[in-house]
Amino acid sequence: MAAHASLCCRFLQGQRKTHKIRNLFVRGVNTDSQPHPLHASKLDELESSTNYMKTASKLERFGTDIKPFSSFLTDTFGRKHSYLRISLTEKCNLRCQYCMPEEGVKLTPKAQVLSTAEVLTIARLFVHEGVDKIRLTGGEPLIHPDVLHIIAELRKLQGLQTIAVTTNGLNLSKALPRLQQAGLTHLNISLDTLVPAKFEFIVRRKGFHKVMESIDKAIELGYDPVKVNCVVMRGFNEDEVLDFVSLTEKKPVEVRFIEYMPFDGNKWNFKKMVSYQEMLDQIRQHWPNIEPLPAGPTDTSKTYQIPGFRGQVGFITSMSEHFCGTCNRLRITADGNLKVCLFGSAEVSLRDVLRSGASEEELLQIIGAAVGKKKKQHAGMFNISKMKNRPMIFIGADQKAQPKSSRVFSLQTNIHRWPRFSRGRLQTVVLPRSLPLPPNAKRLQSIRLCHGDASKDPPQLSHTDAQGRSSMVDVGAKRPSCRTASAQATVKLGHAAFSLLRENQLAKGDALAVSQIAGILASKQTSNLIPLCHALPLDHVSVTFQLDQEQDAVVVRATCRTTGRTGVEMEALTAVTVAALTVYDMCKAVTHDIIITDIKLISKTGGKRDFHRSQNPNQEE
Repeated sequence: MAAHASLCCRFLQGQRKTHKIRNLFVRGVNTDSQPHPLHASKLDELESSTNYMKTASKLERFGTDIKPFSSFLTDTFGRKHSYLRISLTEKCNLRCQYCMPEEGVKLTPKAQVLSTAEVLTIARLFVHEGVDKIRLTGGEPLIHPDVLHIIAELRKLQGLQTIAVTTNGLNLSKALPRLQQAGLTHLNISLDTLVPAKFEFIVRRKGFHKVMESIDKAIELGYDPVKVNCVVMRGFNEDEVLDFVSLTEKKPVEVRFIEYMPFDGNKWNFKKMVSYQEMLDQIRQHWPNIEPLPAGPTDTSKTYQIPGFRGQVGFITSMSEHFCGTCNRLRITADGNLKVCLFGSAEVSLRDVLRSGASEEELLQIIGAAVGKKKKQHAGMFNISKMKNRPMIFIGADQKAQPKSSRVFSLQTNIHRWPRFSRGRLQTVVLPRSLPLPPNAKRLQSIRLCHGDASKDPPQLSHTDAQGRSSMVDVGAKRPSCRTASAQATVKLGHAAFSLLRENQLAKGDALAVSQIAGILASKQTSNLIPLCHALPLDHVSVTFQLDQEQDAVVVRATCRTTGRTGVEMEALTAVTVAALTVYDMCKAVTHDIIITDIKLISKTGGKRDFHRSQNPNQEE
């Protein structure tokens, strides 16, 4: 009763209205609380309408005496916050290597997470104050058991025009018809790569094709555009920008390239961020006629379209060209905290206020105070990277969190580029940590010379002592230096297997992508496979492929780099050998007449004596 009396008092003061239908209606009244004549003539029609979208549309056409936006959702810079993002859960059904460890992250206890009833209470309050768009996020929102019920209840809220979901798309295809029927109006699907093997390697789950099916299902059900969110990170997927743009040629999708943002635990580095301008320049080199599209006053995306393409591309430029001046977003975390800025550490617990029995008026006062303290703009990317903030998976935005431990992070940096078929041709891509190529396996003296100067030392095996027993070389007295090595191998497949590999039609899948991963993993296991090799921290590894059509062969090349006291030729040789063996394994169902040949060291640098193989097989440089 006290809350109701308070609301009635505010109605008499022209500050607030209590009747749900009249809430929409009175947003078009004068400050003396008397209905505009045109509004009064339409009141009966509005109250009997069952279509709130039609009602809201009609209200937009009523007169010009529109009541100012709710003061509780307006900050000191005049920004009106009409867009609310609600994280339904911290849980996710993927285990992305750049997001969380394989065993997951420590989640908020269930009792401290907002209940379905609390989510709907908060949503109703914000919509009553003028929010017209709500996006459900996570974690992965579609694994929330009540997601259908929540969407159906949101649909009933007068004035709410948009109900959106951001999802990884894994469970979307089958659920989408029911979600649409419940009231889901807009979709964002997160997808950071178009290479199936890369997707599976990164997320530790199968499912790439399920995500693509979800995109197609959304198009089939009439979502236009279907937004595809892609966080672009240098050394991870910046080489796929053109492939993502190609998606928009035949499909009504909006690919949204998101600049890599700093969050707690993600080891953000400016060098890994690919700016909007760099991406746009890359696209313009391929499609010079790409043109900008008109933007709305609160749009976060700079949108472009290539003439003749069904879809479009957008850029979320949070880092290089922030859009704080037109920000209209507020966020509710899964544990009930209000965040007025994605990059701010300040949070207010609406959950605790709700559970304390506070009135609606008191809750609004707290929300208004938080919104009123929102800063003019975020602190800038370099300062943000030093600030304490939640991991992204706990906030619920369009970018995934990065790894919390250096061990997990190192896995991410091992992936640079991947071999893939794009626009009708094979593109060979490289991974962030480059693998050096193996040393010359044919001549023991060449391997020995990697450890010493031939002009001073007599020829001898470096891994035996004076009695001829095996012995690991002592490198403790050497100075660390940057050392690289490159190696090469050739796999002769025969015409049938080569043709299937080239067209990516092998029964086992993408042979080159799987072989690339195998080579990289092998390089890091060299000391476990070769007994007297030193365990080296690899700074960079790459495995690439060339298709030799004349010989029906795959030429595998690996390059490794380390900063250490001994070379990495064995790591390069191991990488190229295991990659070649994996190509064999992927193709053996077609034929066993496969020859792995010409495994050799191409070059090594950084030791006492560099080595570069001449094109003349009998001559070294």
